[in-house]
Amino acid sequence: MSDQPTSRFTPQNKTTHERLSTNTVGLVALSDFRKRRAEVLEQQEREAREAALALTNASTPDRSLTATPNNASDNNSEVDRQKKKKKRAKALVSFGEDEEEDEDAESAGRARGKKGKVKAAGDGDDEEGSAGADGTSSGAADKKVTANSSVGIVPRALTKAALRREAAEREALRKEFLLLQTAVKATEIAIPFVFYDGTNTPGGIVRVKKGDFIWLFLDKSRKVGAELAVGGDKNSNARRDWARVGVDDLMLVRGSVIIPHHYEFYFFIINKTVGPENRPLFGYSGEAPLKDAAAGDSGAASDGALLKSAPDLASLEGALDDPTFTKVVDRRWYQRNKHIYPASVWQEFDPEKDYQSEIRRDPGGNAFFFSK
Repeated sequence: MSDQPTSRFTPQNKTTHERLSTNTVGLVALSDFRKRRAEVLEQQEREAREAALALTNASTPDRSLTATPNNASDNNSEVDRQKKKKKRAKALVSFGEDEEEDEDAESAGRARGKKGKVKAAGDGDDEEGSAGADGTSSGAADKKVTANSSVGIVPRALTKAALRREAAEREALRKEFLLLQTAVKATEIAIPFVFYDGTNTPGGIVRVKKGDFIWLFLDKSRKVGAELAVGGDKNSNARRDWARVGVDDLMLVRGSVIIPHHYEFYFFIINKTVGPENRPLFGYSGEAPLKDAAAGDSGAASDGALLKSAPDLASLEGALDDPTFTKVVDRRWYQRNKHIYPASVWQEFDPEKDYQSEIRRDPGGNAFFFSK
C-alpha cells in the first residue's frame, strides 16, 4: 500500500479520514474495508511513535536531574490517544459504529466491575477495622431476640410421657362417655299414644327405653291394642286382628312426621331433632338419672326384684304428654287414604331436612295458609 506523490505545498501528515478515503476507493465488502482501516490505523500509529521517538532523541534531558518517569501516565496518555483516534474514525465511518460501541460498552462494564470489587474489599477492611477498634460488633444488636407479643400460647414440647398421659386421658374420657351413653339408653320413658284410622282411638301408655328402636315401640303398642281390644265396637274380632297384624304393617306418626322403624329414640334425643311447628320430635332429657348404689347394682338381682324395683308408669318421663301427638297407624289404611287430610300432609323423616324453615304444602304444591 504505497502513497501517491504529493506536491511540495501539500502537508505530509494526512488525517485518518483522508487516508481511508484514499485507500478504500472501490471497495464493496465490509471485511475489505475493515482490513484497510486496520492497516491505515496501524501505519498512522507507527508514524506517530517514530515522530515521538525522534523528538525525544532530539531533546534528551539529563537523567540525573530528572525524576523517575511515570510509565503509567505514559500508558494512559497512549490509551487516550488511541481512543480519540477510534472516535474520529467512528465518526467518519457510519457502518462500523455498532461493533465499536459494543466493544466500548464491554470494556466500560469490565472496568466498573473491577472498581466495585475493589470498593467492596475496601469496605470490608473498614468494617473489620472499626469492629476491632470498638471491641464489639455492630451486628450483635441485630441478633437480640425479642418476645413476639402476637403469639398467644406457646405450645409445649410433647415428650413420650406427655403423649402417653394425653392418650390415657382420652381413653378415660371415651370410657366415661360410653358409660354415660349406656346409662341414658337404659333410662325408661313413657309414651302415650292413640290408634288412628281417621279418628283418634285411645291406646294407652307404652313403657320403652331411650335406646330402643321404633319397631319395638310399635310391637308393644300392637300388644296393648290386642289386650284392650281396640276397635271392638266396629269389629267383634278386634283382639284377634291386632294379634295377627305385623310390625311392618304399622307406622309411627309423630306430629306430621312418619318415623322409620330402624331409628332409635336416643338418636332424636341426643340430636334434639326439631320437627314442624318448631316442636321437638322426642323432647326427652339427654342426661342420665341419678341412681344410688343399691339401685345401680342390678347385675346380681333377679327378675322379680327388677320388677319390684321398676318405677311406676305414671312417674316416668313423658307420661303426661299429649297422646294425640303420637299416632299408631295401619299402613294399609294409610295407603288407601294418603290423599285425604291429614294423611296427605304426613311426610317421612329426613335427617338432612330443616323442618323449621319448611313451607308446608299440599300434594298439589299449594302452600298452606295456616301455621298449625
